[in-house]
Amino acid sequence: MPDSTRESDQILAAANRSLQVQRDGGTHRPAKSVGQGSAAAKRKNWLNRAKYFAGAVVAILVSASVAGIVLDGIGFTGVMMVALAVMAAAYVFTNFPKVKVPKRPELGKGDPKRMVANTEIWLEAQRPALPAPAVEVVDQLGVQLDALGAQLETVDQTHPSMRDIRELVGEYIPETIDNYRKIPEHMRTEDHAGKSPDAQLTDSLTKISGEIDRVTRKLAEGALDDLAIKDRYLEYRYGGDEALEELRK
Repeated sequence: MPDSTRESDQILAAANRSLQVQRDGGTHRPAKSVGQGSAAAKRKNWLNRAKYFAGAVVAILVSASVAGIVLDGIGFTGVMMVALAVMAAAYVFTNFPKVKVPKRPELGKGDPKRMVANTEIWLEAQRPALPAPAVEVVDQLGVQLDALGAQLETVDQTHPSMRDIRELVGEYIPETIDNYRKIPEHMRTEDHAGKSPDAQLTDSLTKISGEIDRVTRKLAEGALDDLAIKDRYLEYRYGGDEALEELRK
């Protein structure tokens, strides 16, 4: 009986160590997310991995317990096999399943939240192949897409700017990066038409970033006007800051 208890303690200790690795994000730390949509997708993926891992550990422990009862103990070899099985499960579910990277046709489709999240996930998958200056612009695009996505949730889908937004997000961004990636790596730093492909990519993404900023400001015009009108009304109605202070007393 003491041997059986010791074996169970060893199995549980191995399981706890592997579970802690899983909770800490595994042996590989996730890369910085491109925007909140990408971060949310990765969090959901890690949660699913943790659930799968926990289920696998429970199945391993139950199997080991049943084997221990039938065989009157599983011995040192059995304990090692269980520990290896737990570690194997930790390795598998630390790396799988992967976050699904949307296909090109999926970008720019769906509701605003989905459109933004898909583009951010796609951009994150492309980032390792991009030069450092372009990566900085991509990170900036992630912040802009977050703000744009929040705006689009309250904007009428028939708004004139929606066509421009879907073109920018679903066509111009992926086309620019795809064209760059078709160029062999050793040619990306060579000048062509006055600039290297690395510089052309960075400049193009910067232009797209500027256009997204313009559209974001255009979408905000209505809310800015409404706020200004309300501010003027309150100032007229209550006589400015001094009157408001009197009302608060």
